[in-house]
Amino acid sequence: MDFTATLQVSQTIVNELTGSSFVHKMQGLLFKSQGFDKLGQKYLDHHAEEMEWVEKYASRMLDLGCVPQVKVCQESTLIEDPEAYIAADLKLQREGVEKLYQMLPVLASDPTTYDITKAYLADEEEDQYWSEEQLDLIKKIGKQNWLTKMM
Repeated sequence: MDFTATLQVSQTIVNELTGSSFVHKMQGLLFKSQGFDKLGQKYLDHHAEEMEWVEKYASRMLDLGCVPQVKVCQESTLIEDPEAYIAADLKLQREGVEKLYQMLPVLASDPTTYDITKAYLADEEEDQYWSEEQLDLIKKIGKQNWLTKMM
C-alpha cells in the first residue's frame, strides 16, 4: 500500500499543530501573568493536549518507516486582550477544522490514520465550540464579568 498521502497529511499536521500549540502555551503564560489564571491554565492544558496529537501523528509516521521533519513554527505575535485572542484563535480553528474535513477522504485507504484524524477532528470541533461559547458569553454577561470569571 502507498502511504504517501498519509505521510504528507501527517507531516502537515505535525508542523502546523506544533506551531499553534506553542502559541497556545505562550498565550496561557501571558494570560496567567495578567491574573487570568483559569484562562491561562485552559491554554496551557490545551498545549499539552495538542502535543499529544503531535506525538500520535509522529508515531504513526515512524510506524510507517518515515522520520518526521522538524520545522520551526512561523513568527507569531501574542495578543494581550483575551477576547481578541479568542476571536483570532476561533478564526484559525474554523480554518483548521475545514482542512481536517478535506483531509479525511485522502486518508480513506489508511484506516489507522483515518481514525486518528477523525478523533482529532472531533477534539478540534470541541475546541471551536468552546471559543464560540466564550465569545457568546462575553456578549451576554459583558467583558468585565467574563474576565472576572477567568481569574
